Amino acid sequence: MVDTIRRTILKTGAAATVMAATRGFAGQSGQSGAAMSFYENGPVRIRYEEVGSGFPLLIIAGGGLNSAIAGLATHPFDPMEEFRGEFRCIAADLRNSNRGQSSGPLEIDRPWDSHTDDHLGLMDHLGIDKFMVLGFCVGGPFIWNLLRRAPDRVVAAVLAQPSAWSAEHPTLFYDNNMQRWAPDLVARRPEITMDMVDRFLTTMYRTNADFVFTVTRDFVRELQTPILILPDDIPAHPYDVAMEAAMLAPQSEVSLFPWKQPPERIPLAVRQIRSFLRAHRPAAG
Repeated sequence: MVDTIRRTILKTGAAATVMAATRGFAGQSGQSGAAMSFYENGPVRIRYEEVGSGFPLLIIAGGGLNSAIAGLATHPFDPMEEFRGEFRCIAADLRNSNRGQSSGPLEIDRPWDSHTDDHLGLMDHLGIDKFMVLGFCVGGPFIWNLLRRAPDRVVAAVLAQPSAWSAEHPTLFYDNNMQRWAPDLVARRPEITMDMVDRFLTTMYRTNADFVFTVTRDFVRELQTPILILPDDIPAHPYDVAMEAAMLAPQSEVSLFPWKQPPERIPLAVRQIRSFLRAHRPAAG
């Protein structure tokens, strides 16, 4: 997505304008008129947007390792638009997404945790302690990891069409990312090699190839955080794993299924999400 300042850069090439744009001041306009900024932590630089006001809601776009804010417009519904009237909606481009503007080291030994560092670091940067989270696709494993890493900060979570491991397609995520994410990343980041990406993805998707990748079934059994799961039924979003997680989690709810087809059902799913978020939103004050 090209904002007004970036268009100015392309037209003028002015060095001063480049500096202002790459720093991402909050006055810039991004997705749905949201304020666009950058959070920096050492070599990590995360582009994020905020819209609305109220209790904080972290939103994680789908798209695998190409997860980016712009992708929300292609999802079954755009949560930034749907919930901006009641919540402070915050979304970010995933570190090293080819479709976004976030960047950072490829942490081969801790792929999931490096992204969770970014999510929690962004909340810290914004002065947010407790928050809710809604994630699509790859947002599922990220949410489970947030619940593991920061159980006292995540008030409630919504997992829409969550990614998970499938015995029928055991190397799906490794294969897809080697084909669809890795080549573009290596092409634009010469310091990253395909061997590094191979090791990163092996740690991420093959070393702990089971269930939801980031937590165990025992963890989910003990989880007391309210969660709402909207299952899907494709190889990347296996229905049986979503339902197993819902059955294991003591404070879980499940949407109607299918909730995306026919399209007339999507507003019902959004209504359920809104009711869930309202029910678990802490009282003001």
